[in-house]
Amino acid sequence: MKVYNPTRIRNVVLLGHSGSGKTTLAETMLFEAGAINRRGSIEEKNTVSDYHSLEKEKQKSIFSSFMNLDWRGHKINLIDTPGTSDYIGEVAGAVRIADTAIFVLNSEQGVETATDSLWKYVQKYSVPSMFVVNKPDTDQSDFWKTVDEAKEHFGRQVTVVQYPFSEGPDFHAIIDVLRMTMYEFPEKGGKPDKLPIPESQQARAQQLHQELVETIAENDETLMDIYFEQGELDEEQMQKGLHISLVNGQIFPLFVNCAAKNMGTGRVMGFLDDVAPNPLEGNPPKTEDGEVFELDPEGKPVMFLFKTHSESHVGDLIYFKTYGGSIRPGMDLINSSNDSSVRLGSLFLTEGHKRIEISEIQTGDIGAVVKLKDGEVNDTLHEKGHEVKLQGIQFPPTTIRTAVKLKKEGEEDKLGHALHQIHREDPSVVIEHSQELRQVIIHGQGEEHLAVIEDQLKNRFKLDVEFITPKIPYRETITKGVKSQYKHKKQSGGAGQFAEVHLLIEPYTEGMPPPSDLKVRDVQEHELDWGGKLVFQNCIVGGVIDNRFMPAILKGVMEKMENGPMSGCRARDIRVSVFDGSMHSVDSNEAAFKTAARMAFRDGFMQANPQLMEPVYEIEVTVPSDFMGDVMSDLSTRRGQIQGMDGEGSIQKIKAHVPLEELDHYSTRLKSMTQGSATYTREFSHYAQVPHDVQKRVVEQNLELQEA
Repeated sequence: MKVYNPTRIRNVVLLGHSGSGKTTLAETMLFEAGAINRRGSIEEKNTVSDYHSLEKEKQKSIFSSFMNLDWRGHKINLIDTPGTSDYIGEVAGAVRIADTAIFVLNSEQGVETATDSLWKYVQKYSVPSMFVVNKPDTDQSDFWKTVDEAKEHFGRQVTVVQYPFSEGPDFHAIIDVLRMTMYEFPEKGGKPDKLPIPESQQARAQQLHQELVETIAENDETLMDIYFEQGELDEEQMQKGLHISLVNGQIFPLFVNCAAKNMGTGRVMGFLDDVAPNPLEGNPPKTEDGEVFELDPEGKPVMFLFKTHSESHVGDLIYFKTYGGSIRPGMDLINSSNDSSVRLGSLFLTEGHKRIEISEIQTGDIGAVVKLKDGEVNDTLHEKGHEVKLQGIQFPPTTIRTAVKLKKEGEEDKLGHALHQIHREDPSVVIEHSQELRQVIIHGQGEEHLAVIEDQLKNRFKLDVEFITPKIPYRETITKGVKSQYKHKKQSGGAGQFAEVHLLIEPYTEGMPPPSDLKVRDVQEHELDWGGKLVFQNCIVGGVIDNRFMPAILKGVMEKMENGPMSGCRARDIRVSVFDGSMHSVDSNEAAFKTAARMAFRDGFMQANPQLMEPVYEIEVTVPSDFMGDVMSDLSTRRGQIQGMDGEGSIQKIKAHVPLEELDHYSTRLKSMTQGSATYTREFSHYAQVPHDVQKRVVEQNLELQEA
């Protein structure tokens, strides 16, 4: 297999809303390059990239897929990604290592919500970007509306390079305003004829050509001088200017393409060869210290692991990008995450499910290694003595959760192994073993995402499981201060137990003054693992309780806070002052004081107007304006509080605070009422008091569990 110089490599990620045609475009690019002899289709379930059984069943991409092709001496590494927000975790790694992003827009739908979300990732990593407007041959195609929306969403840098001569079923020709040529395609697509631009299109083409020239010249002083002197730039000068502007994010070229009919694909690949950045120019990584890491083909070997995929009979296939030197099988490298030494096994290039063994992978290229011991996503491998650690991929916060329950006892270890492997392959899945809720909770990106995980547990790992509604991690607190006391006295054969404790229990707020009627001798502030604080004050005077018993009193209070007096949920934000009590010279011990403190705290807590608190999340809903009213109404039924709204053309963004309990299955409801066009993100915000009816229900459920 040929090894390519880094200047001849193009790492390209295909991005776009589900149904925009990314997989079809990838298939057509492979066919045009001669990498495959026949184009597959989504309907026939035989495309190179959508090769998993679930993808064939759902007829859409679920996993990122890696392919490569040679186009006129350049190697294009092509990454096809899912377009559904549920699988955004598959996109994050691909964007991180790509040097060019191609956004595929559906000319029937314009800019869709998922495209907006994907744009944020591309901007985060400063990946040079271009657009391809697909499906101009459909009845509802509206190319110019799509262009207007792209400019509205992504800025004036979106610049038309091509447009369709006609749209709809009559689509057969593309006008290229960079080369000022019309490409006319045969009925079945393929190689076009190059024709002069028709008279009817001369004015529009000339105007767009002038806009393109001016945009290019604006970003380069040398070209600006030439433009002022000559009033024009030749094609070579324009390509040079386009390259500089693209790398610097100053232009987002826009092409038109009918992927299904193979019309325009070759021109897009030619643009990638001629203009798109190579790995030495585009999207340089940063080290953990925030410094830009310069790729060095002649330097020491450095590789970054960005995806794990497990295959039966093979094991883990770990994808990597080379950021320095060249990588060869048998190399011994150091994993910067744990300083362990790892030896590289066989190296591969992949074309969907096919693996092609290769002896060397150069700087900037993408490959895969099997049976790599001690290697995970986000690890950097480097030569011993040449230490470097690259910034990792930032995966999106989760939007949905479910509890998983085994139907058979004794398979807990097997479940733990399965969930660990699923997380390794998809770090956007978060696994929580909650001791508090006594549940294993899976956090994912949406209902579809959870359905894929459930399918893997059942069919791949052969586990009999069911997904159930997870419990809510409520918190308890109090709203007024009270004094309470408890005397623990127990006498049985031998030594007895005696302890008396008097407590002042108050709701804690930052900066509150000390108790006016007590003398505080010692203050301890404890940041609780579950959030909030416990402030513990020793106010004992006269030695009625020895200092040696204070840790036991604190432990008794803490135990009851971990298993709250009202509902069994954890308590927070409380100040406890020990101000009186008594002890016995023989029968007092730590166990007695721990018990007395626990009971005094319990009794006082229940008299202090206890209040249940619930987790509240800040959500951001991205929704087409047509569905704004429905989404707002639905949020009000979920006890949501609108925090703000912002519009970008036809897309609206709503920020709201919504209790976690009301977000169960919200993603499904959101997609249902917006015809699948809306997405949302969520992040924990704060705890807030629950309504009286919710508190009553939770307390009653806790009593039922205790009595059961």
